[in-house]
Amino acid sequence: MIRLMLAGALLFGSLEPAAAQTTLRVGDQKGNAQAVMEAAGVLKDVPYKIEWKEFPAAAPLLEALSAGAIETGLVGDAPFTFAAASGAPVKAIAAIRQTREGLAILVPETSPIRSFADLRGKKIATGRGSIGHQLILAALEKNGWAASDVQIAFLAPSDAKIAYTQGSVDAWSTWEPYVSQEEVLFKSRRIITSEGLTPGLSFQVARPDAIRDKRAELTDFIRRLTAARAWSLNNIDSYAATWGRLMNIPVAVPQNWLSRAKIRIAPIDDGVVADEQATIDLYFRWGLIKQKLDAAEIVDRSFADAIAKAGL
Repeated sequence: MIRLMLAGALLFGSLEPAAAQTTLRVGDQKGNAQAVMEAAGVLKDVPYKIEWKEFPAAAPLLEALSAGAIETGLVGDAPFTFAAASGAPVKAIAAIRQTREGLAILVPETSPIRSFADLRGKKIATGRGSIGHQLILAALEKNGWAASDVQIAFLAPSDAKIAYTQGSVDAWSTWEPYVSQEEVLFKSRRIITSEGLTPGLSFQVARPDAIRDKRAELTDFIRRLTAARAWSLNNIDSYAATWGRLMNIPVAVPQNWLSRAKIRIAPIDDGVVADEQATIDLYFRWGLIKQKLDAAEIVDRSFADAIAKAGL
Protein backbone atom coordinates (compact mmCIF):
# COMPACT_ATOMS: atom_id res chain seq x y z
CA MET A 1 0.00 0.00 0.00
CA ILE A 2 2.83 2.41 0.89
CA ARG A 3 4.49 1.65 -2.45
CA LEU A 4 1.23 2.32 -4.30
CA MET A 5 0.79 5.64 -2.51
CA LEU A 6 4.36 6.61 -3.31
CA ALA A 7 3.95 5.61 -6.94
CA GLY A 8 0.82 7.73 -7.19
CA ALA A 9 2.60 10.70 -5.67
CA LEU A 10 5.48 10.35 -8.11
CA LEU A 11 3.17 9.91 -11.08
CA PHE A 12 0.77 12.76 -10.49
CA GLY A 13 3.03 14.99 -8.43
CA SER A 14 1.59 17.57 -6.10
CA LEU A 15 0.01 20.94 -6.65
CA GLU A 16 0.43 24.05 -4.59
CA PRO A 17 -2.22 24.39 -1.84
CA ALA A 18 -3.87 27.30 -3.64
CA ALA A 19 -4.42 25.11 -6.69
CA ALA A 20 -6.70 22.87 -4.63
CA GLN A 21 -9.30 25.65 -4.86
CA THR A 22 -9.17 25.91 -8.64
CA THR A 23 -11.51 24.39 -11.20
CA LEU A 24 -10.47 22.91 -14.53
CA ARG A 25 -13.35 23.02 -17.00
CA VAL A 26 -13.04 20.00 -19.29
CA GLY A 27 -14.98 19.28 -22.47
CA ASP A 28 -15.52 15.63 -23.37
CA GLN A 29 -17.26 13.62 -26.04
CA LYS A 30 -19.51 10.66 -25.39
CA GLY A 31 -17.74 7.91 -23.47
CA ASN A 32 -14.21 9.22 -23.82
CA ALA A 33 -11.92 10.87 -21.25
CA GLN A 34 -14.22 10.88 -18.23
CA ALA A 35 -15.32 7.28 -18.79
CA VAL A 36 -11.81 5.85 -19.06
CA MET A 37 -10.50 7.93 -16.16
CA GLU A 38 -13.35 6.78 -13.90
CA ALA A 39 -12.87 3.17 -14.97
CA ALA A 40 -9.12 3.35 -14.27
CA GLY A 41 -9.68 4.95 -10.86
CA VAL A 42 -7.44 7.96 -11.50
CA LEU A 43 -9.99 10.59 -10.46
CA LYS A 44 -10.18 9.68 -6.77
CA ASP A 45 -7.56 12.08 -5.41
CA VAL A 46 -7.59 15.03 -7.80
CA PRO A 47 -6.44 18.09 -5.80
CA TYR A 48 -8.61 20.51 -7.80
CA LYS A 49 -12.14 20.38 -9.14
CA ILE A 50 -12.86 19.01 -12.60
CA GLU A 51 -16.01 20.44 -14.13
CA TRP A 52 -17.01 18.06 -16.93
CA LYS A 53 -19.12 19.15 -19.88
CA GLU A 54 -20.15 16.57 -22.49
CA PHE A 55 -20.61 17.41 -26.15
CA PRO A 56 -22.04 15.28 -29.00
CA ALA A 57 -19.18 16.17 -31.35
CA ALA A 58 -16.01 18.23 -31.65
CA ALA A 59 -17.54 21.28 -33.33
CA PRO A 60 -19.73 22.37 -30.38
CA LEU A 61 -16.91 21.50 -27.96
CA LEU A 62 -14.54 23.79 -29.84
CA GLU A 63 -17.19 26.53 -29.95
CA ALA A 64 -17.46 26.29 -26.16
CA LEU A 65 -13.69 26.41 -25.82
CA SER A 66 -13.46 29.42 -28.12
CA ALA A 67 -16.13 31.18 -26.04
CA GLY A 68 -14.27 30.43 -22.79
CA ALA A 69 -16.94 28.06 -21.42
CA ILE A 70 -14.32 25.29 -21.13
CA GLU A 71 -10.54 25.32 -20.96
CA THR A 72 -9.53 21.97 -22.42
CA GLY A 73 -11.11 19.09 -24.32
CA LEU A 74 -10.75 16.16 -26.68
CA VAL A 75 -11.25 16.64 -30.45
CA GLY A 76 -10.22 15.07 -33.73
CA ASP A 77 -7.47 16.51 -35.90
CA ALA A 78 -9.89 17.65 -38.59
CA PRO A 79 -12.17 19.85 -36.44
CA PHE A 80 -9.09 21.11 -34.59
CA THR A 81 -7.66 22.25 -37.92
CA PHE A 82 -10.96 23.89 -38.82
CA ALA A 83 -11.04 25.78 -35.51
CA ALA A 84 -7.39 26.86 -35.64
CA ALA A 85 -7.84 28.17 -39.17
CA SER A 86 -10.82 30.24 -38.04
CA GLY A 87 -8.66 31.94 -35.43
CA ALA A 88 -10.01 30.13 -32.38
CA PRO A 89 -7.76 30.37 -29.29
CA VAL A 90 -6.71 26.73 -29.23
CA LYS A 91 -3.49 24.69 -28.99
CA ALA A 92 -2.97 20.93 -29.13
CA ILE A 93 -1.16 19.81 -25.96
CA ALA A 94 -1.29 16.01 -26.36
CA ALA A 95 -2.08 13.56 -29.14
CA ILE A 96 -4.34 10.53 -29.06
CA ARG A 97 -3.17 7.71 -31.29
CA GLN A 98 -5.34 4.73 -32.26
CA THR A 99 -5.97 2.37 -35.13
CA ARG A 100 -8.01 3.84 -37.95
CA GLU A 101 -10.70 1.16 -38.16
CA GLY A 102 -13.18 3.12 -36.05
CA LEU A 103 -13.48 6.03 -38.48
CA ALA A 104 -15.62 4.67 -41.29
CA ILE A 105 -18.32 5.19 -43.85
CA LEU A 106 -21.27 3.01 -42.89
CA VAL A 107 -24.19 1.65 -44.90
CA PRO A 108 -27.23 -0.26 -43.64
CA GLU A 109 -27.11 -4.05 -43.60
CA THR A 110 -29.48 -4.34 -46.58
CA SER A 111 -27.85 -1.60 -48.69
CA PRO A 112 -26.68 -2.61 -52.18
CA ILE A 113 -23.63 -0.37 -51.70
CA ARG A 114 -20.52 -2.52 -51.33
CA SER A 115 -17.60 -0.17 -51.93
CA PHE A 116 -16.73 3.50 -52.11
CA ALA A 117 -17.15 3.32 -55.88
CA ASP A 118 -20.84 2.59 -55.35
CA LEU A 119 -21.26 5.94 -53.55
CA ARG A 120 -21.00 8.03 -56.72
CA GLY A 121 -24.03 10.30 -56.76
CA LYS A 122 -25.17 9.08 -53.35
CA LYS A 123 -25.87 11.10 -50.19
CA ILE A 124 -23.49 10.77 -47.21
CA ALA A 125 -24.20 12.24 -43.77
CA THR A 126 -21.39 13.67 -41.64
CA GLY A 127 -20.47 16.74 -39.60
CA ARG A 128 -18.99 19.75 -41.38
CA GLY A 129 -15.25 19.91 -40.66
CA SER A 130 -15.40 16.65 -38.70
CA ILE A 131 -13.12 13.63 -39.04
CA GLY A 132 -16.00 12.04 -40.96
CA HIS A 133 -15.83 14.92 -43.43
CA GLN A 134 -12.07 14.48 -43.57
CA LEU A 135 -12.49 10.80 -44.49
CA ILE A 136 -14.87 11.61 -47.34
CA LEU A 137 -12.47 14.20 -48.79
CA ALA A 138 -9.49 11.84 -48.50
CA ALA A 139 -11.43 9.06 -50.22
CA LEU A 140 -12.58 11.40 -52.99
CA GLU A 141 -8.99 12.51 -53.55
CA LYS A 142 -7.64 8.96 -53.59
CA ASN A 143 -10.20 7.96 -56.22
CA GLY A 144 -9.69 11.09 -58.31
CA TRP A 145 -13.27 12.24 -57.80
CA ALA A 146 -14.60 15.78 -57.56
CA ALA A 147 -16.60 17.11 -54.63
CA SER A 148 -19.72 17.00 -56.81
CA ASP A 149 -19.42 13.22 -57.27
CA VAL A 150 -21.14 12.66 -53.92
CA GLN A 151 -23.73 14.63 -51.96
CA ILE A 152 -22.67 15.49 -48.42
CA ALA A 153 -25.42 16.17 -45.88
CA PHE A 154 -23.84 18.09 -42.99
CA LEU A 155 -25.58 16.90 -39.82
CA ALA A 156 -24.79 16.58 -36.13
CA PRO A 157 -24.45 12.94 -34.97
CA SER A 158 -27.98 12.75 -33.52
CA ASP A 159 -29.52 14.13 -36.71
CA ALA A 160 -27.25 12.01 -38.90
CA LYS A 161 -28.40 8.92 -37.01
CA ILE A 162 -32.05 9.76 -37.69
CA ALA A 163 -31.44 10.49 -41.37
CA TYR A 164 -29.42 7.29 -41.74
CA THR A 165 -32.00 5.14 -39.97
CA GLN A 166 -34.88 6.61 -41.96
CA GLY A 167 -33.06 6.20 -45.27
CA SER A 168 -32.86 9.93 -46.00
CA VAL A 169 -29.13 9.42 -46.67
CA ASP A 170 -27.38 6.45 -48.24
CA ALA A 171 -24.38 6.35 -45.91
CA TRP A 172 -22.95 7.84 -42.75
CA SER A 173 -19.30 8.84 -42.31
CA THR A 174 -18.73 8.75 -38.57
CA TRP A 175 -16.50 7.74 -35.69
CA GLU A 176 -16.51 5.77 -32.46
CA PRO A 177 -18.54 4.88 -30.51
CA TYR A 178 -21.16 5.51 -33.21
CA VAL A 179 -19.47 3.08 -35.62
CA SER A 180 -19.51 0.20 -33.15
CA GLN A 181 -23.06 0.98 -32.06
CA GLU A 182 -24.24 0.70 -35.65
CA GLU A 183 -22.19 -2.42 -36.37
CA VAL A 184 -23.10 -4.32 -33.22
CA LEU A 185 -26.69 -3.24 -32.61
CA PHE A 186 -27.95 -2.67 -36.15
CA LYS A 187 -25.61 -4.77 -38.36
CA SER A 188 -24.39 -1.81 -40.41
CA ARG A 189 -21.40 -2.43 -42.65
CA ARG A 190 -18.19 -0.43 -42.98
CA ILE A 191 -17.51 0.00 -46.68
CA ILE A 192 -14.35 2.01 -46.08
CA THR A 193 -12.26 2.98 -43.07
CA SER A 194 -9.60 5.65 -42.69
CA GLU A 195 -6.77 3.11 -42.82
CA GLY A 196 -4.25 4.47 -45.31
CA LEU A 197 -6.30 7.62 -45.86
CA THR A 198 -6.06 9.88 -42.79
CA PRO A 199 -3.62 10.16 -39.86
CA GLY A 200 -6.20 9.00 -37.34
CA LEU A 201 -5.15 11.61 -34.81
CA SER A 202 -7.12 13.21 -32.03
CA PHE A 203 -5.90 15.92 -29.69
CA GLN A 204 -6.29 17.09 -26.15
CA VAL A 205 -6.51 20.80 -26.76
CA ALA A 206 -6.47 23.81 -24.46
CA ARG A 207 -6.90 27.55 -24.51
CA PRO A 208 -3.59 29.46 -24.44
CA ASP A 209 -4.69 31.32 -21.32
CA ALA A 210 -5.33 27.99 -19.56
CA ILE A 211 -1.89 26.75 -20.59
CA ARG A 212 -0.49 29.89 -18.99
CA ASP A 213 -2.68 30.15 -15.89
CA LYS A 214 -3.53 26.50 -15.12
CA ARG A 215 -0.41 24.68 -16.27
CA ALA A 216 -0.18 22.62 -13.07
CA GLU A 217 -3.77 21.43 -13.39
CA LEU A 218 -3.45 20.70 -17.11
CA THR A 219 -0.21 18.79 -16.55
CA ASP A 220 -1.79 16.73 -13.79
CA PHE A 221 -4.90 16.07 -15.89
CA ILE A 222 -2.82 14.91 -18.87
CA ARG A 223 -0.79 12.59 -16.62
CA ARG A 224 -3.94 11.02 -15.27
CA LEU A 225 -5.49 10.65 -18.72
CA THR A 226 -2.29 9.07 -20.05
CA ALA A 227 -2.20 6.62 -17.13
CA ALA A 228 -5.87 5.77 -17.64
CA ARG A 229 -5.39 5.03 -21.33
CA ALA A 230 -2.34 2.87 -20.53
CA TRP A 231 -4.47 0.97 -18.00
CA SER A 232 -7.27 0.46 -20.53
CA LEU A 233 -4.96 -1.25 -23.02
CA ASN A 234 -4.37 -4.07 -20.53
CA ASN A 235 -7.91 -4.14 -19.11
CA ILE A 236 -10.18 -4.06 -22.14
CA ASP A 237 -12.85 -6.38 -20.69
CA SER A 238 -13.04 -4.45 -17.41
CA TYR A 239 -13.06 -1.10 -19.18
CA ALA A 240 -15.71 -2.21 -21.67
CA ALA A 241 -17.95 -3.41 -18.82
CA THR A 242 -17.56 -0.13 -16.93
CA TRP A 243 -18.07 1.92 -20.09
CA GLY A 244 -21.21 0.00 -20.96
CA ARG A 245 -22.68 0.68 -17.52
CA LEU A 246 -21.74 4.37 -17.59
CA MET A 247 -23.21 4.90 -21.07
CA ASN A 248 -26.13 2.48 -20.61
CA ILE A 249 -25.10 0.68 -23.79
CA PRO A 250 -24.67 -3.11 -24.24
CA VAL A 251 -21.12 -4.17 -23.40
CA ALA A 252 -20.68 -5.70 -26.86
CA VAL A 253 -20.46 -2.17 -28.29
CA PRO A 254 -17.42 -0.97 -26.28
CA GLN A 255 -15.89 -4.44 -26.56
CA ASN A 256 -16.02 -4.15 -30.36
CA TRP A 257 -14.62 -0.61 -30.29
CA LEU A 258 -11.90 -0.92 -27.67
CA SER A 259 -10.52 -4.30 -28.73
CA ARG A 260 -9.51 -2.86 -32.10
CA ALA A 261 -8.86 0.81 -31.25
CA LYS A 262 -5.75 0.46 -29.03
CA ILE A 263 -6.10 4.06 -27.83
CA ARG A 264 -3.07 5.68 -26.23
CA ILE A 265 -1.90 9.18 -25.37
CA ALA A 266 1.21 10.37 -27.20
CA PRO A 267 3.36 13.48 -26.79
CA ILE A 268 3.38 16.16 -29.44
CA ASP A 269 6.48 15.20 -31.46
CA ASP A 270 7.74 15.57 -35.02
CA GLY A 271 5.55 12.69 -36.21
CA VAL A 272 2.42 14.26 -34.75
CA VAL A 273 3.27 17.63 -36.27
CA ALA A 274 3.83 16.00 -39.69
CA ASP A 275 0.49 14.17 -39.49
CA GLU A 276 -1.34 17.34 -38.47
CA GLN A 277 0.31 19.16 -41.38
CA ALA A 278 -1.10 16.48 -43.70
CA THR A 279 -4.60 17.23 -42.40
CA ILE A 280 -4.04 20.97 -42.83
CA ASP A 281 -2.84 20.43 -46.39
CA LEU A 282 -5.88 18.26 -47.23
CA TYR A 283 -8.29 20.89 -45.95
CA PHE A 284 -6.41 23.64 -47.78
CA ARG A 285 -6.50 21.73 -51.07
CA TRP A 286 -10.26 21.29 -50.77
CA GLY A 287 -10.86 24.93 -49.84
CA LEU A 288 -12.21 24.24 -46.36
CA ILE A 289 -9.60 26.57 -44.93
CA LYS A 290 -8.44 29.66 -46.76
CA GLN A 291 -4.91 29.89 -45.41
CA LYS A 292 -2.31 27.16 -45.14
CA LEU A 293 -1.37 26.86 -41.48
CA ASP A 294 1.96 25.77 -40.06
CA ALA A 295 1.19 22.80 -37.80
CA ALA A 296 4.15 23.62 -35.56
CA GLU A 297 2.52 26.92 -34.61
CA ILE A 298 -0.76 25.44 -33.36
CA VAL A 299 0.70 22.80 -31.03
CA ASP A 300 2.39 23.01 -27.64
CA ARG A 301 5.15 20.47 -26.99
CA SER A 302 5.75 21.48 -23.38
CA PHE A 303 3.62 18.67 -21.91
CA ALA A 304 5.66 15.92 -23.60
CA ASP A 305 7.71 14.97 -20.54
CA ALA A 306 4.63 14.59 -18.37
CA ILE A 307 3.06 12.27 -20.95
CA ALA A 308 6.21 10.18 -21.32
CA LYS A 309 6.53 9.67 -17.57
CA ALA A 310 2.85 8.82 -17.06
CA GLY A 311 2.85 6.31 -19.91
CA LEU A 312 5.58 4.20 -18.32
